[in-house]
Amino acid sequence: MTEYPGFGALLARLLHHRELDAEVPAERAGSAADEIRAVLAGQDPEEELLRRLAPAVGLHALDLFILAGGAVPDDVAPVDAAAEQWVGHMVIDGVHLPAAGRRELLRLIRSLPKAEPSSPFAPRLLAQPDDGPGAWIIRMLQYRNLSRTGMAHLLAVVTPHCLSAATYGAIGAGRKGLTPRLVTDFVGLLGMDPGELAALTAVVLPGVPRPPAPEVQDAAALLWEARRLSAAQACHVSGLARSMRGDSDAGYRLNLPAF
Repeated sequence: MTEYPGFGALLARLLHHRELDAEVPAERAGSAADEIRAVLAGQDPEEELLRRLAPAVGLHALDLFILAGGAVPDDVAPVDAAAEQWVGHMVIDGVHLPAAGRRELLRLIRSLPKAEPSSPFAPRLLAQPDDGPGAWIIRMLQYRNLSRTGMAHLLAVVTPHCLSAATYGAIGAGRKGLTPRLVTDFVGLLGMDPGELAALTAVVLPGVPRPPAPEVQDAAALLWEARRLSAAQACHVSGLARSMRGDSDAGYRLNLPAF
């Protein structure tokens, strides 16, 4: 298990990878450079700074809160943890659609009214930041309403790997370390740059991965937008995705090229 290095160290890794100093993200975030330097030196970031810093460094605020190791505010979390039973199936069927069908499904999700949360988001078996880099990634996927089983099913479709739900649980608990292949698998669904995720997790990639296939990019977009759905809405959209696909007996592997 790798000890959590603190948000300042993670931010420093990201800035080093981008060859940036504190002034650039500070200017983009409307902050003083000294405020960023204080965080880099180990000071805990305030919630408002994380919100402003996220677009400045090109990450989702949700993911930045997870990297910071504290609580994720309700307004950036999914609205309904119960939707996880439908989200994975919805995305799996969605990525088997042609490009026009994937765009239509994405437009449909965005057109639905954002559900009001009935309670704070609390996924089952939530990975803890202190359990290391794998936990941060698994936590990011859990905050995209993917259960461990959902991760196993979806990643088996859009990556070359077919790992068990228990294996993703072990990654989230720090019992299984990250590899370059796992990092490149995860970045597709997170919509992140592989070099940046590798820098954050201190995993050395053997080369520059090829860009993810369009189906993988759309899977990341569908996952992200589906955070706004209630369980009932997710069930509805999942049913539509299955009916749009129309060939559900054809299997669930796309045989996409590795990226």
